[in-house]
Amino acid sequence: MDKPDALREFALLVHDRLCAAYGCPIPYFHDLDPLSELVSSMLSHRTTNRSSGQAFRELRRRLPTWEEVRDAPTEQVQDAIAPCTWPEQKAPRIQQVLRDVTTRRGELSLDFLAEMPVPQARAWLESLTGVGPKTSAAVLLFSRLRMPALPVDSHHHRVAARLGLLPDGVPVGPAHRLLEALLPPDWSAQQVYDHHEALMLHGQKCCFFRNPGCARCPVLDLCPTGQARLHPPAAPPDLFG
Repeated sequence: MDKPDALREFALLVHDRLCAAYGCPIPYFHDLDPLSELVSSMLSHRTTNRSSGQAFRELRRRLPTWEEVRDAPTEQVQDAIAPCTWPEQKAPRIQQVLRDVTTRRGELSLDFLAEMPVPQARAWLESLTGVGPKTSAAVLLFSRLRMPALPVDSHHHRVAARLGLLPDGVPVGPAHRLLEALLPPDWSAQQVYDHHEALMLHGQKCCFFRNPGCARCPVLDLCPTGQARLHPPAAPPDLFG
């Protein structure tokens, strides 16, 4: 399936199947301003939603404004976000991003991104230290901006790779551009969100990293990986046995 139009049609078929399975439209889980979403996304890297949510709430409780977070001793920020993984790395990175936003914009707000096209808004965010394609897309899509940018997490990436939506060996970072190109350009933020959430939920609930539940997969007939797992080719006869 190497023709672009055929691959796009296939991606939409996968989308429709998984949306039917997981109940689209899926409600948004956040309603944060974009700067808060940026910090939340940075905290969520390689940690559970529960732990990153706890870290975010504790940071806001101890330091209620982003100016206070920016200007506090790093050890104080690190202590507040201790529930997440690697707080000793995330605390200085968050403070540096807040300083960078202040320097560039003169204030701690990312609301101006609403006036930019999605590619330019993503490029602006990704020019900040430590902000990659997943974080930039999450800020635009998950925050109150509700802009149609596609984040790709490890579950989403695994499902897409197994279905053949990605070439072999493409890592998560470059996968953003390839997978976003398969979606209709006129899709709303809700449709892009549903696509991400449906593939992510499928990775969490069925297409596991180890021992995926292929027998109960709603896209099994579309999945070359699942077909190969459940129906491996017969071994050739042993002509010398």
